[in-house]
Amino acid sequence: MALIDRVKYDSPDDTSFVWKYPSEDLKIGSQVVVNQGQEVIFVKGGQVLDLLEPGTHTLSTGNIPLLNKLINLPFGGSTPFTAEVWYINKTVKRDLKWGTPAPIQIMDSTLGFPVSARSFGKWGTRIENSRSFVTQIVGSQLTADDSKVSDYFIGEIIQKLSNIIATAINVNKISILQITASLNELSTFASELMKKEFERFGLEVVNFNIESINIPEEEMEKIQNVFEKTLEAKELSKVQVGGAFSAIKTFEVLNAAADNPSDGSGIGAFLGAGVGIG
Repeated sequence: MALIDRVKYDSPDDTSFVWKYPSEDLKIGSQVVVNQGQEVIFVKGGQVLDLLEPGTHTLSTGNIPLLNKLINLPFGGSTPFTAEVWYINKTVKRDLKWGTPAPIQIMDSTLGFPVSARSFGKWGTRIENSRSFVTQIVGSQLTADDSKVSDYFIGEIIQKLSNIIATAINVNKISILQITASLNELSTFASELMKKEFERFGLEVVNFNIESINIPEEEMEKIQNVFEKTLEAKELSKVQVGGAFSAIKTFEVLNAAADNPSDGSGIGAFLGAGVGIG
């Protein structure tokens, strides 16, 4: 068994959230180097124990008290012991991508029939509570990069987003054809919901953006056909038909202007009534 004299991790890129040092064979007197933007956590027998902040640390019973209490290290000398050493990346990651794996089926009361909503965007996060993150997310993995973290949380993101879109359409009466104009306000509301959920796992959500909410092209064509036939048959009033048909024709324009601020018409208040935070 070769005891480790110096422990250090220089990440080759910024994709990893956590990384486990390959050896557990340590000793009193080993040096642990923690770079800026990192933390180190010791794990023994599944228990998350002592935490080291940036700096160069010479291991002693004084700076690993929780581990010392667990294994009762003798004072002084170069006593060997074993423990997992986890490096935590504390930097912010802003460009994580998310997207609906399948369309969200929503009843659009303005149109009068169900639509298949798709959505995508980006989110950013950082590890705020290293102990909580390692305990709940990492488990027995040797590392966790941004793709693993995104895969873990994508279900939560899609569930919250589905509720938000459905509430906007059904409670606030925003048709899927007009929802692009409200992306900024919807993004802000979604961000607040995500923050409450992710806090439980030791993560801080620093940004959450909805870049697009749309429907498949073939579904758009069917909607256009329905209203064209309705116009021809004159089954609806000119005001009703004209308004809906105009919304369809301007859908592409609204999508192109997705980054323009919302007009602040009170969507958040309606959403707050329909989707509880927490």
